[in-house]
Amino acid sequence: MNKWDLDACIHCGKCTRSCLFLEKYGIDLPVLKEKPELAYHCFLCGTCGCVCPKGIDGKEIALDSRRKLVEDGGGKLLDNSYDGLLLEKNPYKFANYRHSKKKAVFFTGCNFPSFFPKTTDKLVEEFAKYDVGVVYDCCGKPIEELGLVSEAAGIIERINWKLKESGVEQVIMACPNCYYFLKGRLDAEIISVYEKMAELKIGNIYQKERIPMYYPCPDRKDRKFEYDMKPFLVGKVEDAFRDVQCCGLGGCAAGKEADVAQALTDRVKASREPELYTYCASCICSFRRRGYEDAKHLLPLIMGIDEKVPLGKTPILNRAKCKFK
Repeated sequence: MNKWDLDACIHCGKCTRSCLFLEKYGIDLPVLKEKPELAYHCFLCGTCGCVCPKGIDGKEIALDSRRKLVEDGGGKLLDNSYDGLLLEKNPYKFANYRHSKKKAVFFTGCNFPSFFPKTTDKLVEEFAKYDVGVVYDCCGKPIEELGLVSEAAGIIERINWKLKESGVEQVIMACPNCYYFLKGRLDAEIISVYEKMAELKIGNIYQKERIPMYYPCPDRKDRKFEYDMKPFLVGKVEDAFRDVQCCGLGGCAAGKEADVAQALTDRVKASREPELYTYCASCICSFRRRGYEDAKHLLPLIMGIDEKVPLGKTPILNRAKCKFK
């Protein structure tokens, strides 16, 4: 069954109760299908698909509607609220393959070096000791999620060509979004940064009695990154934020649903957890921008880097600097 085939829907309401976006509009997944004007309001977190007894996934419904809207627009995105994103990422203006002519490269993604530049530089330095190169680029996920399928395919083709030209056989991902988006779509092997760090014995043990974990959307099912992190974490890891469906940054929907995005962060605040740990830079910046100061990324902690997450224009300046490294 297609994940957006709604014939099996029993209208139990679980999707609506699981999603602040659906709840706001008082709709379920069949109604979402009938309202393509709401396609760009969905955070694409996939929570509704996890709770649906029939396996219907609202993320796929919204993506299908987005693709059709682009097709109806002659292959273009007619919503100009995304012009800034497209200007930067289609194609990515700050890509840098200058140090990629190695068998293995560290693929930083765009958000991690934006918010954790010191940790990025330290990882690049440590990996270089083992003849591992670095690639500064964006995976193209935001472009595909906007419904621009052919443009995203072109981005992936360009990345693949650049890596093959450099002789790259293994790509090391810091970002779970990049990892899952490009997994199986590149000719090179893709592994997590934590798997490579464990192999090369880079990084430190992070010890804490209890680690309340927030799992980023793409890794909630497999938890591959958490598994790869095990050599570095000593303490009880707990799934402490199950009722927080998304960080509020997913699906490029925050601009449309600022109140919902804020409500998601407010749920984190209301959890009474003294702090939140995750391994997604996008989640960290989203929570911090909306007033939650106790969100911590595990990679800087494992690397022993004390780094404050920048806000305002600093992140884009950090991304821009990567072009010249």
